[in-house]
Amino acid sequence: MELAIRGITLFTGDMDRMTAFYRDILGLKLVEDTPGWKQFDAGTCRLCLHKGKSRVGARPPKIGFYAKDVAKAKAWLEARGAKLGKIHASEVVSFCNGKDPDGNAYAVTNRP
Repeated sequence: MELAIRGITLFTGDMDRMTAFYRDILGLKLVEDTPGWKQFDAGTCRLCLHKGKSRVGARPPKIGFYAKDVAKAKAWLEARGAKLGKIHASEVVSFCNGKDPDGNAYAVTNRP
């Protein structure tokens, strides 16, 4: 049996702010908009927001967004209001980290 991630759900107490972040700042297309549930097209995966308090663990998961050119993507996101850290680069991968309005970690990376 082969499994593939098709969706990630984040719980949030501030649906309006989180929807605005993923739609307006990160630029994901909102494909389902119902009370208490929002679903965004994030390429091969759907990012979902579910109304409810988040109980993130001591080391929460991180959402990875692919960008061929991390520096260009970082500049584009920052111009839209995102706050990202410095770009970390090696011979293999480049990435920078940020957090959404609820504090969920995400990265922009050129790792396919």
